[in-house]
This record gives sequence, structure tokens and C-alpha cells, in this order.
Amino acid sequence: MSSGSTAAHRQGDLHIVLCTCPDEASAGRLARSLVERRLAACVNVLPGLRSVYRWQGAIEEQAECLLLIKSPPALWQRLTAAIREAHPYETPEIVALDAAAVDRDYLVWLSAATDGHGTE
Repeated sequence: MSSGSTAAHRQGDLHIVLCTCPDEASAGRLARSLVERRLAACVNVLPGLRSVYRWQGAIEEQAECLLLIKSPPALWQRLTAAIREAHPYETPEIVALDAAAVDRDYLVWLSAATDGHGTE
């Protein structure tokens, strides 16, 4: 990155999408698929998560992996459809958080990695 990089306070230029998976194998497959299809520039796979949640009237607890998916908002519909199609859960977690500030160089890279769908 260039030494003149500055933070671009451009809310909404980047979605950080949270998605849990039941294990590292399914998380890795989903992460790779999203990047290969250029729906995400980068996906971090964080193993070792423990989730406690209510499902069909019962309290459940299980080990999971968390995906941190970096994608431009313009791809939201395609990204969520791809996750639903490939995800092993009946109702996968798909939650987008808008980044409050993103480095300009990172946004340029994000755009290139997703076929120009990010902010230039």
C-alpha cells in the first residue's frame, strides 16, 4: 500500500457479512466459493466459536466457525443467494455490517477483487 493512504469515511462502501457454519470444512468450502465467484474479496474463517441460540423452541449450544465476509453492498443480493444455496443450515446467519471507515487503497483492492463492484 502506498504511504499516502488515508481513511475514506464512506459509510456503506463495504459490507462485513457475518455467517456461521457448523465446521471448518463447510466454512472453508463456502469461503472459497464466494471468493472464486468474486462475490467477496476476502473471507476470514474463525474456528472455535461457541454459539448458544434458540431454535424450534429449544435452547441449543454448539461449536461453529464464523465467516467474516468482505463484499461491496452492490453484491448483497447475489451474495445472500449464494450463501443460502451452498449453506448446510436451513436458516443460515447472514448479517451485514456497514464499515464506518475504510482505507481507500483497501476499497480499490476490494473493487478489483469483485470485478469492479466496489467503490473506485
